[in-house]
Amino acid sequence: MLAFESPLVTSARTSTSCNVLLRELQQIWSDIGESEADKDRMLLQLERECLEVYRRKVEEAANAKARLHQSVAAKEAEVATLMAALGELNLHSPIQKEKKMAPLKEKLASITPLLEDLRTKKEERRKKFADIKNQIEKISGEISGYNYPNDTMISCLTLEDQDLSLRRLTEFQTRLQTLQKEKSDRLHKVLEYVNEVHLLCGVLGLDFAQTVSDVHPSLQRANQEQSTNISNGTFEGLEQTINKLKSERRIRMQKLKDIAGQLFELWNLMDSPQAEKNIFSRATSILRLSEPEVTEPGVLSTEMIEQASAEVERLTKLKASRMKELVLKRRSELEDICRMTHIKPDASTSVEKSNALIDSGLVDPSELLANIEAQITKVKDEALSRKEIMDRIDRWLLACEEENWLEDYNQDENRYNAGRGAHINLKRAEKARITITKIPAIVDNLINRTLAWEEEKRALFLYDGERLVSILEDYKLTRKQREEEKKRCRDQKKIQDLLLTEREAIYGSKPSPRKSNSFRKTNGYRANGNGSMTPSTPRRNSVGGATPELLTPRSYSGRQNGYFKEMRRLSTAPINFVAISKEDTVSTYTSVCDSELGSPPHS
Repeated sequence: MLAFESPLVTSARTSTSCNVLLRELQQIWSDIGESEADKDRMLLQLERECLEVYRRKVEEAANAKARLHQSVAAKEAEVATLMAALGELNLHSPIQKEKKMAPLKEKLASITPLLEDLRTKKEERRKKFADIKNQIEKISGEISGYNYPNDTMISCLTLEDQDLSLRRLTEFQTRLQTLQKEKSDRLHKVLEYVNEVHLLCGVLGLDFAQTVSDVHPSLQRANQEQSTNISNGTFEGLEQTINKLKSERRIRMQKLKDIAGQLFELWNLMDSPQAEKNIFSRATSILRLSEPEVTEPGVLSTEMIEQASAEVERLTKLKASRMKELVLKRRSELEDICRMTHIKPDASTSVEKSNALIDSGLVDPSELLANIEAQITKVKDEALSRKEIMDRIDRWLLACEEENWLEDYNQDENRYNAGRGAHINLKRAEKARITITKIPAIVDNLINRTLAWEEEKRALFLYDGERLVSILEDYKLTRKQREEEKKRCRDQKKIQDLLLTEREAIYGSKPSPRKSNSFRKTNGYRANGNGSMTPSTPRRNSVGGATPELLTPRSYSGRQNGYFKEMRRLSTAPINFVAISKEDTVSTYTSVCDSELGSPPHS
């Protein structure tokens, strides 16, 4: 309870005790017989001793107060410094205002926990900054190739930490995130470059590990201790390596393409077996590929190119010994193409001339072969431009064949008998009559097309060496003459009918029926498997025939009896008139006109 008494109460109690003791001391002095002067002197000394004790106590108290005040001030200053470094709000100021009049010990007790908390926060913050600093330095070193850049942020971290605020920590974290993203992008780019180098090395048959190690050792995955270098120098090295590999790929690809082209040419010339070609299928597969599409490992390796080159050299030597055979073979192919397209081949490289030139040694067989190849290409190109007209020629020839068949069919006395296949022949005859009526239009259209082609190409359209327009004009003229002959036959038939009528009136009897038709060809048609009648052989007019024969391109081509004979004349609708004696005039005209009346008139 005494500890909680007020100073006034304590002072009053002390004063009472001192008075009691002073009276007791004075009584003792009186009993002793001290003089008043000694009493005053001892009292003064006593007062001095008491004052000294008070003074000493006051000094001790003042010193203690000063130490407390200094401690409080120092801690407050440290708190302020820590709060400034950490960027904390000045939370201690309101506390100072509230406890401004509080005792020093109370102030010290209140500020100590705050100081410890701030010291802990500072240490944690320093650790965060140190960790971020290490990461930034590491990533910056990887990006710069460990040539530490002049990064002001990293330079600040090496100084005394005076700003550990959250704002600055956020800046460093943002910087770290930026560097991490840049590192990720660079790693991705490096990976793309390395993958491309790996692909190119595989295609070219080069050592990938050695190639990337030459750029930077960290790019080789076998070295796991060292982090991948992602500096600009690495990028430049990889780009240069890729460009060098692409250039090498381009050179090798062009070289292999040239070799593969030579292989194909030699294979075609030599008629090499497929098994022999399959050995080099990898090398020849690049002909249809572009550079980026060539990804097969080893396809452009030096070994592959050397093997293909060796094969070209082997075939070239073999070709030299078989060149004459090849020349004759290609000439035969040229003649086959010309025969199918009805184009007259160049006589300068005929079989006889080619043999003579090769045997004499005046011409290099390779040059002669190249000349034939050029002729083949020219003929193929010309055949392509003639295709439309050739298709129309085929259509015309088919119509002429139908006309031939119909002529034979009309001369058959048994065509209406209900035999096997008779109805099929009747249907074909109806279609043939319709087709025949279109022949004049087909010929006129073909002439117009041919003239247009000649005007466009500024050259004559030749069919087996003869101008097609001339052939068509001859055909039209011959057909016109044939129609006139048929008309004349019908007129004479009418006259003969009148003569027969008069003879019947005079003699009262009819002439004996014909036993045979001397004008019908016995081999002009034959029955096919289903009973229908088809032409068996090409039909001709007699040499002394009264009717001009019809001319067709097939007449000029000589397809029936060998290759490239002179113009042959095949009739599309022969009548087979022969020289007739005066005595057989009546029976002859009767037979001919009866057979002609079996077919419809043609306009």
